[in-house]
Amino acid sequence: MHICLIYSGFFLFLGFSFFCVSVYLMLLDLTYFLEYNLIVINSSSVVMTFLFDWMSLLFMSFVLFISSMVIFYSREYMSGDLNINRFILLVVMFVFSMMLLIISPNLISILLGWDGLGLVSYCLVIYYQNVKSFNAGMLTALSNRIGDVALLMAIAWMLNYGSWNYVFYLFELGSDFYMCVISYLIVLAAMTKSAQIPFSSWLPAAMAAPTPVSSLVHSSTLVTAGVYLLIRFNFCFSEILLYLLLFISSMTMFMSGLGASFEFDLKKIIALSTLSQLGLMMMILSLGSYELAFFHLLTHALFKALLFMCAGNIIHSLSNCQDIRFMGGLVSFMPLTCVYFNVSNLSLCGIPFLSGFYSKDLIAEVLSMGYLSLYVYIVFYLSIGLTVCYSFRLVYYSFVGDFNFLSINGLFESGIVMLKGMGGLIFLVIFMGSVGSWLIFPYPYVIVLPFYMKMMTLIMVILGAWIGYVMSKFYISYINLSLHNYNLTWFLSGMWNMPIISTYGVNFYPIYLGSYVYKTMDQGWSEVFGSQGIYGTLISGTKISQVFMFNSIKIFFILMIVWLMLIGVVI
Repeated sequence: MHICLIYSGFFLFLGFSFFCVSVYLMLLDLTYFLEYNLIVINSSSVVMTFLFDWMSLLFMSFVLFISSMVIFYSREYMSGDLNINRFILLVVMFVFSMMLLIISPNLISILLGWDGLGLVSYCLVIYYQNVKSFNAGMLTALSNRIGDVALLMAIAWMLNYGSWNYVFYLFELGSDFYMCVISYLIVLAAMTKSAQIPFSSWLPAAMAAPTPVSSLVHSSTLVTAGVYLLIRFNFCFSEILLYLLLFISSMTMFMSGLGASFEFDLKKIIALSTLSQLGLMMMILSLGSYELAFFHLLTHALFKALLFMCAGNIIHSLSNCQDIRFMGGLVSFMPLTCVYFNVSNLSLCGIPFLSGFYSKDLIAEVLSMGYLSLYVYIVFYLSIGLTVCYSFRLVYYSFVGDFNFLSINGLFESGIVMLKGMGGLIFLVIFMGSVGSWLIFPYPYVIVLPFYMKMMTLIMVILGAWIGYVMSKFYISYINLSLHNYNLTWFLSGMWNMPIISTYGVNFYPIYLGSYVYKTMDQGWSEVFGSQGIYGTLISGTKISQVFMFNSIKIFFILMIVWLMLIGVVI
């Protein structure tokens, strides 16, 4: 049996089991700590602790289910790859690192899972070995190292407590100075992993990885690790820190929505959409609703995984072309993929009664109920409008109108294996929002708002769809609106110059200094006084001795006469 089928079946069974146990723990309101004594030295015990509650088990069940579908899908998507077994094992390591992070109530074991994610993600981003992938992998790894260092510093600070099990200190020491420092470090770590401003540029760059990896990374692993960590730590955050997080996450949400509205790379549009949703999760988390953030984390994982799988299917069929300008009219060639894509896209937009609606609409209404500044309210609703804007723009470019790819092509719906992998997710994308809302919230939310505030989400959705259509409308006599203000478009689509700042902005001066030192020191006076000078001296000395060592009878006689004269002088 193929390795894909083995791991896919195993993860599916495990995910279903965890889901059942999670519901059981939720009903009885139970939490289990599993402790394993690794070593005891002079009454100091090193203990490996695992935390099993409804939240960790539910999240693990989603991660396992999505990864089982992704591995099944990879069987066909990566079928031409000679090293498919290595690829599958890397994905399995990735999933196990994430699971270690989810069930850890201890900062040390969290760091193990956290670093495991960072290292394996580097291996997966550089999987297609070319310069672009290597650069993207390096940017991903180095951006995440900042968060790793913050986590290491938090571990050092937790020595003040005598244990690294943060779970036991969250409530009692929320206002404590040490916990305050630790909470700032944890937020920094989460911001790098979940790609908030100013660490956002690695997320679209990581699209150099194979599409099944993108599907897994952007739905339930890696980028959601930061949000999950904040959900676990949310009881010890001070008000100032929460306001800071609110501002940063709202800016991230707005910036990524703008960037996606001008992007033409299919995978990067979906990556920026992930960034937008991460901003939304952090935003509602910083307002105190950690359960809502977790609920949106789960629903988002489902439709985002399916979106990436559909995108991979389209790219696979279009001979690895990712530019949406070459697409168009795909609904005629790939009807089932387009149905899956549109359902998950509408779920992302928050269209009523799909899974995304249950979490997104609730977040919007809870935010509207809160007593916040006008800035937060406006940026939030603008970001919701932008989500719909880039989604409808994507649909317009890729599925509607004329086909813009090669005139001679073998375009058709991909193989049955990929469609089965996507079909496993489509039902959850439709139904899991309502099921999740019944499970997670013990009683239904009743939110009373004025009519215009209640309808605000729907108004922004309709307005965003119209703007997305107008912005992307193109035919021969029509000039694309984004080309009228080219400089502004360049700025907005380039994520506010963040990729340039985090690459050239960081490495220009070190590289310049390196070349200066290389020219002045390595190839300058150190050459004369160092290796080259010694080399020249030795060469001239060797040449002289070579003349003497040459078997010439004339030199022998001269040396003999010199020798006899020396003896005579001495005597």
